[in-house]
Amino acid sequence: MIYHHKEDISFLPKEKLSLRKWIVDTISKEGKTIGDINYIYCSDEYLLSLNQSALDHDYYTDIITFDYVEEQIISGDLFISVDRVKENALELKSSFEDELHRVMIHGVLHLCGHGDKSPHESKIMRSKEDFYLSIRPEKLITN
Repeated sequence: MIYHHKEDISFLPKEKLSLRKWIVDTISKEGKTIGDINYIYCSDEYLLSLNQSALDHDYYTDIITFDYVEEQIISGDLFISVDRVKENALELKSSFEDELHRVMIHGVLHLCGHGDKSPHESKIMRSKEDFYLSIRPEKLITN
């Protein structure tokens, strides 16, 4: 199912049961089946190092998604930089939790087959993120 790990930081999200329900519902609405999804929370430096070694990219990012999807079963490892999420939340004048949830569901949408390389794909991705954020369980919504 859905697992949460920490790499070089102490952060783990709250409300794991509500997160699980939301993510499973999202995958179901996308017409897929949940497999194993690992969320790995880490620092900017850890994710930069992973980005350089695994993808040959030399820049900071908020999430790297490793796709292990087989047919309609959604599985993968999603590495999230908590540092980057905090910075993005400040820039976007959003709460940390809202931005974290956006990044979490962004990774799931990638696993469900959605891209974000072209402007058209990015527009669809953002629309789906907004939709799924709007149907989060009440416990996950910050005021």
